[in-house]
Amino acid sequence: MPGLAWIFNDSPIPDPLGRGQRAVDFLRLLRHPKSTAPDRAFQLDPPFERIVRAIYGPTDEHGARLVRTVYLQVGKGSRKTSLAAALALLHTYGPERLPRGANYVAAADKGQARVAFEEALSIVQAIPQLAGASRPVDSKNRLIHPKSGSFFEALSSDGRNAHARTPMFILVDELWAHRKAELWQALRTGATKAPGSLLIVATTAGRGNESPDYPVFEYAKKVQSGEIVDPHFLPIVFEAEPDDAWDSEETWSKALPGLSYGYPDLPSLRQLAREARERPGDRAAFEQFYLGRRQDNSLSPFVDMTVFDRGRTEIEVEKLVGRECWLAGDMSSTTDLSALLAVFPDGDDFIALAWAFIPEANMQARADRDGVPYPRWYREGWIIPTPGNVIDYRVIENHIRDLCDKFLVREIAFDPAYAGPVISPLTEDGFPTLTMRQGWVTQSPSLNVLERAIIAGRLKWASPLLRWCLENVAIHTDSAGNRTMHKGKSRDRIDLAVTLWMALSRAAASESGVSIYSTDQRPEGIRFI
Repeated sequence: MPGLAWIFNDSPIPDPLGRGQRAVDFLRLLRHPKSTAPDRAFQLDPPFERIVRAIYGPTDEHGARLVRTVYLQVGKGSRKTSLAAALALLHTYGPERLPRGANYVAAADKGQARVAFEEALSIVQAIPQLAGASRPVDSKNRLIHPKSGSFFEALSSDGRNAHARTPMFILVDELWAHRKAELWQALRTGATKAPGSLLIVATTAGRGNESPDYPVFEYAKKVQSGEIVDPHFLPIVFEAEPDDAWDSEETWSKALPGLSYGYPDLPSLRQLAREARERPGDRAAFEQFYLGRRQDNSLSPFVDMTVFDRGRTEIEVEKLVGRECWLAGDMSSTTDLSALLAVFPDGDDFIALAWAFIPEANMQARADRDGVPYPRWYREGWIIPTPGNVIDYRVIENHIRDLCDKFLVREIAFDPAYAGPVISPLTEDGFPTLTMRQGWVTQSPSLNVLERAIIAGRLKWASPLLRWCLENVAIHTDSAGNRTMHKGKSRDRIDLAVTLWMALSRAAASESGVSIYSTDQRPEGIRFI
């Protein structure tokens, strides 16, 4: 069933043995203490009812449940925890119960595990028949059905204690938030021991490509689009389209199927959106948690990228020949991205030219690793490859020399890390080199300068790599209000963003005639900041 249209239309969902119907019937017998429905009935609205039917109804030629894995991505406030608890009870007390069946909800931390347990317990206690047939073990977040030996347990992400388990039912809550993959992997592999086991991932959208949910999300998207055919995997990814306006209530309805049924609370959502219009970090969180848009950048972005995008323009390099500029370089280890950027004062504005260097060999592998189109950027001229499988610093050094022949280069600033092979020969030949140490002393005032230039629309740029690097930036603010720049996730590249604040701050200081830095002239000619 490619796409999500089947959730909202009346298309038939196979149920030859009636297992989908009996699952729905059981859930409709449940009560929830917070329900506003008559008799506090568990609220199973049409979209979620059809999801339940799609999980339990279809069978293979042997009569076994066809679906073995479910990936459900839906926004906050969509009552995932309640649905998780109800499905766990379906397998512990309901018609999906097996003798001595082990059923788990796997949460990211102890607090969330406790929430899942208390949700299930509250449903059980609301129904005298279930309460009488249950034995809670509060210290273990466990509910036991003594007659069958079946039990439900809420676990937190200590995976080392889960490898010996043989689960029949696993619901993984907010997989994107699991800091480690041990619990997920332990339960996932343990489920293969039991025929007919069911694994459900119920989560909001994730962030980046480092969290355990990313490979599952990627696979779910391919199955949902029809690129991969896998009848045993049910993908349900609610997300806004890329071109949908993030603050439109019509967009919200696409990613939040419960919105028309009263959840999440619409007035509260409107207030969050109003606040997010003024704070880019809040907007990123809103899009991730409510619109299902997976975020590549940090939850604490440096600037709103829509504001940064206003400075994007075509730059006629030939018109800059002979003009003064400030260069900055951020050299990588032998296999990663190296960056070089020039800032040209242009009246009240600044023009940024950027160059990136990566080893030519295995460029596609690096593109796959970083999740960006390096080969296309190379063809478009934004990347300068260096021969072989490691960075050839001589290519970067020669490029700097060429730029110094072409432009009036006032300074060449380097992050000291890995800069030795480039800065030493340049310094020996009398080029105006200096090093800028990374830390709040240099970064905090420089970031203020850069932020003002971006917001005021004074920064002109063209490179998509520069944009990508800036989007990856996360900002740490200490108790004194000092800011430093770092990566949003371990595979992020922010090298060109680093060179941007270095070069722009030096150019701005020179233009104003007042430097916010102190410098020291070393005998060998290298200045440092």
